[in-house]
Amino acid sequence: MKKILLLGWKDVTLAFRDRAGLILMLLAPFALTLGLGFVTGSLGGTSTSGVESIPVVLVNLDAGQLGGDLVRVFQSDELADLLDPELASDPAAAQLKVENDETAAAVLIPAGFSASIIPDAAGQSGPPAAIQLVANPARPTSSGIIQTILEQYLSRVEVGRAGGSVVVAQLLQSGRITPAEAPAAGAAAGVSLAESLESGQGISLKGVESGSAAPPFKVLAYMAPGMALMFLMFTVSNGGRTLLVEKLHGTLPRLLTAPITPGQVLLGKMFGIFLTGVAQLLILILASTVLFRLNWGSPLPVLALVLAAVAGAVGWGMLITALVKSPGQASSIGSAIMLVFGVLGGSFFELSRLPAWFRAASKITPNAWGIDGFTILAQGGGLAEILPDIGGLLVMAAALFGIALFLFTRRGIIQR
Repeated sequence: MKKILLLGWKDVTLAFRDRAGLILMLLAPFALTLGLGFVTGSLGGTSTSGVESIPVVLVNLDAGQLGGDLVRVFQSDELADLLDPELASDPAAAQLKVENDETAAAVLIPAGFSASIIPDAAGQSGPPAAIQLVANPARPTSSGIIQTILEQYLSRVEVGRAGGSVVVAQLLQSGRITPAEAPAAGAAAGVSLAESLESGQGISLKGVESGSAAPPFKVLAYMAPGMALMFLMFTVSNGGRTLLVEKLHGTLPRLLTAPITPGQVLLGKMFGIFLTGVAQLLILILASTVLFRLNWGSPLPVLALVLAAVAGAVGWGMLITALVKSPGQASSIGSAIMLVFGVLGGSFFELSRLPAWFRAASKITPNAWGIDGFTILAQGGGLAEILPDIGGLLVMAAALFGIALFLFTRRGIIQR
């Protein structure tokens, strides 16, 4: 065991003495993350949410209560951190703001909106009057959130109106009110509906109550691990390449003349690559935490995921080493795999927006499992939530290690 540890530590020391290697191990992913920090506005910021202060223009032409209540929903304390509403009186001017990309969306409440829903004393409702949402196509996420709020409000309006009709019908059937009293009961139900909508309570986004604290998350909390995991593939493939270099230069056969078995040599090399990858990820995590103020999650789950992700990546590095014939092939194929896995594993974009077959194919990469786990931790998850990702990475590592060991033995790469 001591020999394996010494061999591994020797390779770690050599890896961190290689200036060119350090550039691709640490400086390249750090520089990309730094650029993304400037692009997303997250560099040095204190924001804990990916979206906040979404600008929205509200035009309320309704003289009734529901129009005012909808405006108060957008201005409510529950949505104060999420929205930045602006009141306007001219629909054309509001639409122009959307076209000029000055706001995420405009909500146009027409005249007679309340009257079209709440019956008057005679039990009559006004002509249909639909709310218009003018969304900014350049801000799909922000306008989508506004649309969600509006749809939930209108859904509650419709539920309340239907409920009021049912209540009046039941009162008529039970004889508690007369047909002459039905209009007044309907009007009372409409007033009750308006009052229940006034506070805006119960409006939710993707199942999270707007009044509750949103889990801290930044765009960089997704992009930083994506970059780190992509360049991790360079580290492990370069580590495997050193095994071929030592065999080519004769240092590996000389090492095997010492009182050490080929299995110990191979395990020592793999352990060195593993330690180098772990150090790389931990350094990048620490640097992004200090400079970008990213919340990666609790230390223990983060460490567990780092160890599993590096194990999965080392498995691929060993498989590449076992398949190629020269150090040059290891470098070129390793670089290609790094880029392919970066794209396939979601290092550049969210996999949730892609077809199911693409998401399924991404599971062959450690990037996809690792990014999913880090995203869960950044959103407040714990060790239990990332166990499937850790399990997937460990199964990947075991399978790839087994295949690589078989190929190493068959090809006689590690032999006296």
